[in-house]
Amino acid sequence: MTLKEAKVGQNVKVSRLNGGGAVKRRIMDMGITKGVDIFVRKVAPLGDPIEVTVRGYELSLRKSDAAMIDVE
Repeated sequence: MTLKEAKVGQNVKVSRLNGGGAVKRRIMDMGITKGVDIFVRKVAPLGDPIEVTVRGYELSLRKSDAAMIDVE
C-alpha cells in the first residue's frame, strides 16, 4: 500500500521509498525515511495535498509524491 492510499486518521509506518533523484531527496528532507511513523490528518477530495504529521511536524505532500512512499 502507498501513502496515497492511506485513509484519514490512520497511523502508518514507512516501509520503502520509491523513485529517485530530486523527488526522493525532497521526501527525505521532510524527515520521511524508512521506519518512520506517519499520521494521515487530512486528504483533499479533489485537490492535491495530503496533510500528514511526521515526527511532530505537520506537512503537506503532493499526491504524486505520496504515491512513491510504500507504507505498512
